[in-house]
Amino acid sequence: MKLPFKIDLKDKVVVVTGAGGVLCSMFADALASVKAKVALLDLNYDAAKKISDEINEKGGISIPVKANVLEKESLMEAKAVVNEKLGKCDILINGAGGNNPRATTTKEYLYPEDMDTEGLVTFFNLDPKGVEFVFNLNFIGTLLPTQVFASDMVGKKGATIINISSMNAFTPLTKIPAYSGAKAAISNFTQWLAVHFSKVGIRVNAIAPGFFVTTQNEGLLLNKDGTYTERSNKILAATPMSRFGKPEELIGALLYLVDEKSSSFVNGIVLPVDGGFSAYSGV
Repeated sequence: MKLPFKIDLKDKVVVVTGAGGVLCSMFADALASVKAKVALLDLNYDAAKKISDEINEKGGISIPVKANVLEKESLMEAKAVVNEKLGKCDILINGAGGNNPRATTTKEYLYPEDMDTEGLVTFFNLDPKGVEFVFNLNFIGTLLPTQVFASDMVGKKGATIINISSMNAFTPLTKIPAYSGAKAAISNFTQWLAVHFSKVGIRVNAIAPGFFVTTQNEGLLLNKDGTYTERSNKILAATPMSRFGKPEELIGALLYLVDEKSSSFVNGIVLPVDGGFSAYSGV
């Protein structure tokens, strides 16, 4: 992997949750490239193992670990594996998260006739269990790994936590109220943790990606023939750089925030990487 700049994380142990996904697998690869020992946690063990094998074939040090970020016992078992095979955690990347179709409305706006239209998911018939799942996956799925792994980090030099927020946290997107609200909670929680951990040497920051095509959202952004959907065209019209981000364009922000030499006084921020989306008023 070609990095935008190099830092040195030799002997640092990094835990990445959601490491089988597109963005977090790239984070794991990038951190291994700067000599960190990386534990790839994912509910899908095979996905994590595939990425881990690729990292190790390139000379990196990594292990795949099956873990459910919604179950503390599962995370404690994962921590025991990480501690035994790699050592105590220095850096935690809380990457697990996502949306769910059950927490998504069919249309962007509610119209009077929608109240009597069969088959539409409106605000009024959103599945509460779907909304609960999205909130839990994003917020509880960040809180529990932090409870488990940050206990290793108390008093350690260079200890840091990176949460993954979203541009939804600044301004909610239509159709996905649960995901937007959950990511707003992540941004708020990042600030809370930064203050709470400030006396024990743990810095806590977040990255807020703009729009990147991933396995999770490609059905919303791309038609079957690869052309952009109407929603994509709206996004691009509101993004001054007029394109989607490339996953590797998040690596610079990640390396900056995890490197003690670069960002030792940076604490409690949510860093947008969004092509100008958050700066554009639409006019």
